[in-house]
Amino acid sequence: MRLSISPRLELFCLLLLTALLVGAGIGLRQPANVDEERFLGVALEMLQNGDWFIPHRAGEIYPDKPPLFMWMVALFTSITGLPRVALFLPALLAGLVATACLYDLGTRLWSRRIGVIASLLFLATYQTYSILRAGQIDGFLCLWIVLGLYGMVRHLLLGPAWGWFYLACAAMGFGIISKGVGFLPILMLIPYAYAARKGWSGVVRMPGQGRAWLLGLVVALAAIAVWLLPLVLTVVLHGDEASRAYVNEILLRQTAQRYASAWAHQEPFWYFFAKVIPKYWLPLVLALPWLIPAWRRQLLKHDGRVLVLLGWVVLVLLFFTLSSGKRKLYIYPALPGLVLVIAPLVPWLLRRWFAQRPLGRKIFTGLAVFWFVAWFARGFLEPIKEGANPHQSLMAEAAALTQGSDLVLTNWREGHWLFARQPIVHFGMGAPGQIYKAVEWLKGHPQASALIPAGELARCFNPEKARKIGDTSREEWFLVGADADNGQCHDSTAFKSYRFAWKTSPF
Repeated sequence: MRLSISPRLELFCLLLLTALLVGAGIGLRQPANVDEERFLGVALEMLQNGDWFIPHRAGEIYPDKPPLFMWMVALFTSITGLPRVALFLPALLAGLVATACLYDLGTRLWSRRIGVIASLLFLATYQTYSILRAGQIDGFLCLWIVLGLYGMVRHLLLGPAWGWFYLACAAMGFGIISKGVGFLPILMLIPYAYAARKGWSGVVRMPGQGRAWLLGLVVALAAIAVWLLPLVLTVVLHGDEASRAYVNEILLRQTAQRYASAWAHQEPFWYFFAKVIPKYWLPLVLALPWLIPAWRRQLLKHDGRVLVLLGWVVLVLLFFTLSSGKRKLYIYPALPGLVLVIAPLVPWLLRRWFAQRPLGRKIFTGLAVFWFVAWFARGFLEPIKEGANPHQSLMAEAAALTQGSDLVLTNWREGHWLFARQPIVHFGMGAPGQIYKAVEWLKGHPQASALIPAGELARCFNPEKARKIGDTSREEWFLVGADADNGQCHDSTAFKSYRFAWKTSPF
């Protein structure tokens, strides 16, 4: 069956569908979890303090992630003037680029029909909505992973195309300074090398090109240097102990050490296969009983396209499985490669399932349309159902009751800082003994108040002199002054405090 519309119109329709599905509800959504609150806050603090190479969180260095995602959020905030919109635009951009790249690769490797199917499979997968609708790094990481995948495929399977290979290397470099695993597309070289050596069809052999391959490493390092070089120069020339500790944390502890010996999100080796893939890769996993034998037959025919793409998906899964630290979003980078290797089998699957069952085909079409419509509707219904972030009303009431004086935070979350309407004082995110430090700080600043969680209140303060001002998902919060001190808590050790205030409230 010949397609009746032009490729440009076809791609435009797919991009419009992506914008509708991924962008549904933007403007209604606001930061709804600690990750979104943190990344938006860091981006806004960059805009306020002008420190672009070392991220800060309420005046304290934030050492967990490189800054590229926060740069993008800050850029979109400057363009739109709407932080609650800007937070979600990097992932929307990634979704649009992924759709276009998958369409183009499917078309070049197989046909326009397969390109359309690859894009639709990507948009139909549950994990796409779980990640691309969130204001988190992993949605933005998808942009660099897809560009890396695109450049590698154009070179290894459709090349030689060294320009596209260097684009892939640059994308991996930018991916690394978004989140350390941005190098994942390079793993495609492993199945490619095997296929090229064994003479499999569908791969391009490029002997005697050692210098050209090594230039890709130079390109990747140049992309990383966009952030790393100014950071190192700043720390060497003007750095203090805290900035030097940041370099060690971000380059070593949060990368290799975190992978080799994770201290959070520890899960067994079977976690992705038992708890993530069966749910988050719906509806793709429903076809696995037919896909696995079909892939085996294609591999027996020495189809290098299947070996390179499917081999890369397996290597990505293996990479994350070998680490003890696992989260459901970690394996999302494998999804574009997976849909690309599934797409050419979909016409065969539909014929196998429905050739003699026209009613079944109509039901399948109806379910597919319903699936997309439901995800579009959920984009608007979900933020309405969730309502306003509870930290917003909590901090507004705190500012009103204290008349905007300094507010000490203890056991705080990023939402307290993001939605603060007054100067805040804290002693470091996650620092021990915060309640004792708050008591000592209030003694020297009797005009200030402190925000204390219910579980800590009676330890150091008289509950009858405290005022409950609200709840969040984790705690009830009480406002106290220096007069509420019950005399039971003392901290004679020296401690560091941070004071921070938004020049203009983000919300």
